[in-house]
Amino acid sequence: MIPAVGPILTLWEWLARHWAAVAMSVTMLSLIIFVVLVTAKYVRLCLNLFVDTPPPLPMVPPDFQPLSGEEGRFRSFDGTSLRGMRLPCANPFNYKGTVVFCHGFGSDMFSCARYARPLIQAGFEVFTFDFRGHGDSSSGGTKYRPLQWPSDKEMEDVLGACAYVESVLASEGKETRIGLFGISRGAGAGILAAASDPNIGAIVCDGVFSTDTTLISYMKRWAHIFARVKLVYENHPELFWKGLVWLVIRFAQPKQGCGFPSVRRALKEMRPRAILFIHGRRDRYIDETEPRLLYEAAPPPKYLWLVPQAKHNQSVAVEPKQYAARTIAFFRKHLAGEDLDESQITSPADIEVA
Repeated sequence: MIPAVGPILTLWEWLARHWAAVAMSVTMLSLIIFVVLVTAKYVRLCLNLFVDTPPPLPMVPPDFQPLSGEEGRFRSFDGTSLRGMRLPCANPFNYKGTVVFCHGFGSDMFSCARYARPLIQAGFEVFTFDFRGHGDSSSGGTKYRPLQWPSDKEMEDVLGACAYVESVLASEGKETRIGLFGISRGAGAGILAAASDPNIGAIVCDGVFSTDTTLISYMKRWAHIFARVKLVYENHPELFWKGLVWLVIRFAQPKQGCGFPSVRRALKEMRPRAILFIHGRRDRYIDETEPRLLYEAAPPPKYLWLVPQAKHNQSVAVEPKQYAARTIAFFRKHLAGEDLDESQITSPADIEVA
């Protein structure tokens, strides 16, 4: 039997005529496969960093005189049971407004003492609470695990706390417009909540960050540790890093059972309300470029105070008197409605590049 060589010769002739196009197609396909494999590898590495690596966060400044008040329980927006505590102002006849305190990751509602005591003495009532998975609050489900990144779960906790406080104030015949005071992740959750709660009129954010922009900063900082070839991590356009972060967050969300909204985007879309950004210039966890980005994204009125010599969450310990004076002045002006000069809150020198 004679083998059928006709089709083979025909294919060979076609390849001979179109060898350039075939070579280009094979090269492009190989390049695409290479990019997909490399991207998958580094998405997996970045995902592990995102989910499993504990943050190098310093402990909240110790306060050996914890505040005590009326403790109770309330519900987050998704029904999770949370613990809270109401701290009345020192003089009820000098009441200026109510501030909801949002603690940082790994802390609890009692960490408010260092921040809240001056406000209480100045006439502000403070409501502090435990985020889900912290202190005496419920975990909010078996799949969810708290991370250092602000998620929609923490946002729901803040919204639940604000709704609870607003209902109590309304029942007492008081103004339901409130302030927020957030630390690190708690500050990010506060901003996310404020974007959908018009009763939040003034926000203090200490050590705040946006998950997406912070991840980009981390990836650029650590890429050389994981990538052996410089081509993989050098000279990439900003769009590459944004795409990589988008993939990491999209893979992380179903694994964690929550979403990770962009704080920066929330600020851009937020109805104007007063925001005071506070950040330590020696913060090795969140670079000072982050609060500058968020400050630029926020609508006015807005203030930025960069504290020399302060690390993450340590501004209140480095400059306790200024910290108290500035936060009190901020809430007096933008929550109590007093006519104060803005120089009592910040000045141009506070944000000059060191």
